[in-house]
Amino acid sequence: MSEIEERHLKRALELAKKAWGETHPNPMVGAVIVENDELVAEGYHARAGEAHAEIVALDNLGRLPSPNAELYVTLEPCSTRGQTGSCVEAISKAGFSRVVVGALDPNPVHAGRGLDKLREAGIEVCKVEGQLAEACLNLNLIFNYQIVRKRPFFALKLAVTKDNKIAESHGRPSVITGEEARADVMHWRRLFPAIAIGAGTVIADDPCLTSRLPSGEWCPRRIILDGKLSSVPKTGRLPKVYSDSFSKNTLVVTDKASSVDHIRRTRLIEAGVTIRELPLDSGDGFSYQKLREILEDEGLTGVYFEGGAKVAHQMLREKALDYLFWYQSSKTFPNADAVKVPPLADFPLPDKLQSTRFGEDSLICGPLNFSH
Repeated sequence: MSEIEERHLKRALELAKKAWGETHPNPMVGAVIVENDELVAEGYHARAGEAHAEIVALDNLGRLPSPNAELYVTLEPCSTRGQTGSCVEAISKAGFSRVVVGALDPNPVHAGRGLDKLREAGIEVCKVEGQLAEACLNLNLIFNYQIVRKRPFFALKLAVTKDNKIAESHGRPSVITGEEARADVMHWRRLFPAIAIGAGTVIADDPCLTSRLPSGEWCPRRIILDGKLSSVPKTGRLPKVYSDSFSKNTLVVTDKASSVDHIRRTRLIEAGVTIRELPLDSGDGFSYQKLREILEDEGLTGVYFEGGAKVAHQMLREKALDYLFWYQSSKTFPNADAVKVPPLADFPLPDKLQSTRFGEDSLICGPLNFSH
């Protein structure tokens, strides 16, 4: 791949990221049209139900491409008709001489089919390899998982001290990482359609669970795991997730037995909060496999769990995790009542880990494989 070709595909990847967190359940895709090595039009898929990136780029061109025109696209063009028609048909009719693709369709039923159809139409096809191909594929980690497994993608985020602590004591908010790492958390919050926490985190931190970025504040679906409705006071001020302007985005998963607590339930209902019931197990926790079924029923493709210790331990025990975001701080909490989580070694991460520095903090992240 030449430097010019790499530059064009990198631009397509930049375009795809403009729709960060906006396209669920669809993938993020960017496309550029090139004539004589010059970029002449570009586009990206903005949200589900709207035109795909290739069509947007063609519309922005406003004419037929020249006979030698090339299309660079981050994901294999769709070959089946959906809400917006087949991109392979549109590309073939436009008369492109060459199509450069960053990643194959992750759905094994369709992978490579679009490229085969383009070749049948007489178009030269180039599937890139290496780091840029990985970047195009990994851009859509939620879509890639959900389209194959047909269930919500579960990711766990932990901010951890050097000695595996997440709080100085139970019920006490603790700052673990610096501003750069916390800003990165906001970036990932914006990607996921839902964020989940346990009741203990609501009580200790009273978080908003919104993504606060320079572009503005955005609220995903907020999932509160609270079997006994302990995070809902009978009187006084409700926590932010139940009382702010986004309260209708909040869903509480609770045990059926909590239905006898009419006061707490009524306060949630009056606040516009959705309640779903799931039986508690013998250890006062939920089955995360059954939780997946509830969240799938709610139309969610991915959930970002901001763990307390209980959530982390149970998800690991049930092998209910698909991806880990581990923010490692250089701090230590030596006090005996500090809250511990499982060590990083307990999580079955791949040998090649993705690691990013944020000042004195670092992020280690990757998919989990419990089959080993």
